[in-house]
Amino acid sequence: MPHRSTTYIGPFALARTLAWLRLCAIAGQSVAVLVCAWWMQLQIPLLPLLVGIGLLAVFSVFAAWRLRQPWPVHEWETIGHIATDTLVLGYLLYFTGGASNPFITLLLVPIALSAAALSARAILAVAALAGVAYVILLYWNVPLPMPMHEDSPNRFSLHVAGMGVNFVISAVLLGFFISRLARVLRLQQLEVQRVRERALRDEGILAIATQAAGAAHELNTPLSTMRTLLPELRREHAGDTSLAEDLELLAGQVDRCRTILREMVAFGKAQLSQEPERLSVASFIHGCQERFQLLRPEAELSLTLDDDIAQTVLRTPPGLRHALLNLLNNAADASAVRHSHAVALRISRDNGWLQLSVCDRGPGFDVHDASAPLGYSQKQTGLGIGLALAEATAERLNGELIARNAEHGAEVCLRLPLAVIAEK
Repeated sequence: MPHRSTTYIGPFALARTLAWLRLCAIAGQSVAVLVCAWWMQLQIPLLPLLVGIGLLAVFSVFAAWRLRQPWPVHEWETIGHIATDTLVLGYLLYFTGGASNPFITLLLVPIALSAAALSARAILAVAALAGVAYVILLYWNVPLPMPMHEDSPNRFSLHVAGMGVNFVISAVLLGFFISRLARVLRLQQLEVQRVRERALRDEGILAIATQAAGAAHELNTPLSTMRTLLPELRREHAGDTSLAEDLELLAGQVDRCRTILREMVAFGKAQLSQEPERLSVASFIHGCQERFQLLRPEAELSLTLDDDIAQTVLRTPPGLRHALLNLLNNAADASAVRHSHAVALRISRDNGWLQLSVCDRGPGFDVHDASAPLGYSQKQTGLGIGLALAEATAERLNGELIARNAEHGAEVCLRLPLAVIAEK
């Protein structure tokens, strides 16, 4: 996925923020109208104001239902939500003094939120809408009675007090909701960064896979040549016992190389077909165990398989077996650094997750190498791609790979969701 820089968050994030802001507006407007009419005894048209707040509540219910639907929220739809809010606010201001109402500056709140979430064209449309509403309220409105507190000359006038309340409300709304939009923006930037890093890693893995495919194709010819010449050499030197044993060992190694090449081809075909292999957890793990013992006969593998997960049938993707073998090989290499052959494999279930934990007796992970690039390895003979391949497999299956230092070495846990890999 290519990285494309953007300067706005998106219509859906703004529409969701407006939904919460609308609920706050309904509550605040209801309290303000009732306080002015009943407690302050202002002669305001109570019924038209309550009707306007009721219409906003109806629209709030519709907007909440709309945001739960799977259809994408387009920019023009978000502008429609802002237009409705502005229309209702203008309607309420019309009956309460118009532009002379201290709460007239609330028309600027949608503009500020739009500037953080929409394109420049949409911001201009919202600003023009607020400007038109202000001009209309400047010339057409129902005057708001503004009595002064004559008994207390040090008290502010009602208008000035309203300006103070409006300032506090505007500051709280802008601070809270713009911080929410900024948080969404940061999360999106982090997600874009993760996708970009994943694409770079997959590109490196693809380059390695391409080189491996070419090497496998080129190795097939010399292996076939050696396989043809070895029987002739054994016949020519049938009397040399020591040489015959070496030739027999060499023939076995050639056959092993040919078997590995065939498995690579079969694995590639399985990856292209995308048809998972259906096996129980016990069968899958024991198959991996046998394969690992064949590759690393010196390793002392201890297996712990919980009974509650052993008979679960998995739709095993082709890459999962290789990912687990890579982890086991890395663990065996790490243990060998401290002259140990111990490797532990524990299979367990954690709610809806399958956990494949591999532990070694090595020196553990170096915390300073957390950002090491693909292909880097602390091992003298390592290629440094085992963990990268296992992590790629985990992400492809919506899982995760957790690496941490344990008491006597390191532990790598491959966590996979059973909802994705288990047979239903």
